[in-house]
Amino acid sequence: MCELLGLSANVPTDICFSFTGLVQRGGRTGPHRDGWGISLYEGRGSRSFHDPRPSVASEIAGLIQRYAIKSRIIISHIRLANRGRVCLENTHPFTRELWGCSWTFAHNGQLHGIKKKRLKFYKPIGTTDSEYAFCWMLDRIRAKYPRRPASHKVLWQHIHELAREINKLGVFSFLLSDSYYLYAYCTNNMCWLTRKAPFGKARLIDTGEVVDFSKLTTPRDIVTVITSRPLTDNETWQQMKKGEFIIFENGRRRRY
Repeated sequence: MCELLGLSANVPTDICFSFTGLVQRGGRTGPHRDGWGISLYEGRGSRSFHDPRPSVASEIAGLIQRYAIKSRIIISHIRLANRGRVCLENTHPFTRELWGCSWTFAHNGQLHGIKKKRLKFYKPIGTTDSEYAFCWMLDRIRAKYPRRPASHKVLWQHIHELAREINKLGVFSFLLSDSYYLYAYCTNNMCWLTRKAPFGKARLIDTGEVVDFSKLTTPRDIVTVITSRPLTDNETWQQMKKGEFIIFENGRRRRY
């Protein structure tokens, strides 16, 4: 299986600390050696970095750790290939345009029979079941809503319904963003935590590195991190349940 990492914050925030922990699992403390990627939102658009090499040996990953690019929504992924060869076009996250916004998607799991579903508007570039599922989801959203619906809760419900349908085909844990919200759906192995005042110290499981967030934040900062497995061993992570769908906005969980 692959591993996911997402961030939602109310102020532009870098993901250097969490990303450093994730990178170690891409070939050093974990088996996810088949490429990695990260997408960081800037307004309605996003900038992405991908590398089919192990993240632990990637110079690009090293750049992300050193150069603190700040964003309110970030999605990252390290890959353990099970469908599709190891190559650039098969690395997550995948990105497409809808309603003038950049949509970004990363998936952990395997899907059986997803490619039997017909596509109309969006086509995959690579050969993974993950990218195909993403294209199908956007196809269905665009077909039902040619324009962004006035009610965000109507859209949330539709995305949840699509997730439940695809989940019948296997394991479908994913992170998705439309530049407004960060969506998380769990089949297995998904957890999250929210950091806010009073901030304290956090210690990475994979490196032992410690950061004191009270020295890096302001009292109004709210930052939520979502990942496949906990990245720190001295914080309380909320384990998502099977079939659970959560929406985050500006670091806060939204109810619908």
